[in-house]
Amino acid sequence: MNWAVIIPLFIFLVLIFAIGFWSSKFVRSSDSFLSEYFLGGRELGGFILAMTMIATYGSASSFIGGPGVAYTEGLGWVLLSMSQVATGYFVLMILGKKFAIMARRYDAVTLIDFLKSRYNNSKWVVLISALSIIIFLFSAMAAQWVGGARLIESLTGISYLGALFIFAVSVLVYVIIGGFRAVALTDSVQGVVMFLGTLILLIGVIIAGGGISNIMDGLRAENPNLITPYGSEGNLSAAYVSSFWILVGVGVVGLPQVTVRAMAYKNSKAMHRALIIGTIVVGFIMLNMHLIGVFARPILPGIEVGDRVMPLIAMEVLPAWVAGIVLAAPMAAIMSTVDSLLLLVSSSVVKDVYLNYIEPKASYEKVKKLSIAVTAVLGVLVFLMALNPPNLLIWLNLFAFGGLEAAFIWPVVLGLYWSRGNKYGALASMVTGIVSYVLFHNFIPEALGLHTVVLPVVLSFVAYIIFSLLTKGVNEAEGSNFENIERSI
Repeated sequence: MNWAVIIPLFIFLVLIFAIGFWSSKFVRSSDSFLSEYFLGGRELGGFILAMTMIATYGSASSFIGGPGVAYTEGLGWVLLSMSQVATGYFVLMILGKKFAIMARRYDAVTLIDFLKSRYNNSKWVVLISALSIIIFLFSAMAAQWVGGARLIESLTGISYLGALFIFAVSVLVYVIIGGFRAVALTDSVQGVVMFLGTLILLIGVIIAGGGISNIMDGLRAENPNLITPYGSEGNLSAAYVSSFWILVGVGVVGLPQVTVRAMAYKNSKAMHRALIIGTIVVGFIMLNMHLIGVFARPILPGIEVGDRVMPLIAMEVLPAWVAGIVLAAPMAAIMSTVDSLLLLVSSSVVKDVYLNYIEPKASYEKVKKLSIAVTAVLGVLVFLMALNPPNLLIWLNLFAFGGLEAAFIWPVVLGLYWSRGNKYGALASMVTGIVSYVLFHNFIPEALGLHTVVLPVVLSFVAYIIFSLLTKGVNEAEGSNFENIERSI
């Protein structure tokens, strides 16, 4: 067991726990448990908003799976990954001020709160939305659990099961005690660690490889395709790479774990600052991480499990104590995504299903205890799912991304910007998006050479428009009410 690597990582975890315990006092003293626990009292400033969005989006697939695929595919995957630069920009530009104002007007604590109020309190919109979040985010959370466990396994040499247990307990404790405020503040710390850690590791890899030109010569000698835009086997077509921009760029607007951040900021100034900071930092981190994966190939050839590239290369090219600090970056990314997803699924169960349809008049104490209990139970269930992990967890995470985007992108975006959209259009869009995504994923993946998410997103858009127009007048009061709200913003 390499204590020089483990001790800096342990110190980082202690710092995260300290923030969680400090944040718990806000949960205990807040007059509005739901708003504080799930949105941090809507008090995020620009820097914290940018960092919590980046840290939530920059997950195990970015820091563990992403470099693993880049190691296999070469510079083509680096090019593909840069479509993520637009993430924070599109989320805050498309949702931004309008979404935050509407969320406050509806007193929405979750994305489903917003959808419920926008679509005439439709029970089916709520239930299908909650079911979509629970199903797809379980896949996403399992990917994070696997990533965290593999990182700890690589660092300590203990079994995968033991590493999984340590990671699960660490995350559950500070999420349960601190809620969203703990998540947002720890995300800020984690975002800074990610930024600096990726820079240090990239420099270390370049030096160990004898410079960029020497590394490129090594890649060219092994397989010339590794330095082309088309991947090691030539299977990254222009259409496929371009369509990834839908999945990890524009489509991120439909991810509930990201959109909820657009509800939580303090004011317009904070949003504008976050837009600039977020775009720069996402681009910097994603470029560095994926270049590290490619450049590691000549230095450590023959790594069979791609998800182990990141910890192995860090321990290879850096002094042990520096590797421990740098490896806090992927641990930060994983933990920050897990905590956000846990709270999101928990809020779907408690706020969107239980309080809406089972016990609307539940007492403050009962809601508080139930929220914490549900978060804990969800963590245990995801732990069980992660016991049998895939070789490359990025695919599990991207599957979840695609499903959520196909379900939510148009009910959210057109719900904000098209007053004639109604609950029938939203329902048709969600059902069409989810069903077509699952069918394409299983039977016709990469249809027309595009990523699987593209056609379901197009079909869900068509369904939203057609069903909203066909049922024009059925929800006329809802539409006119929304227009009045728009005029008042």
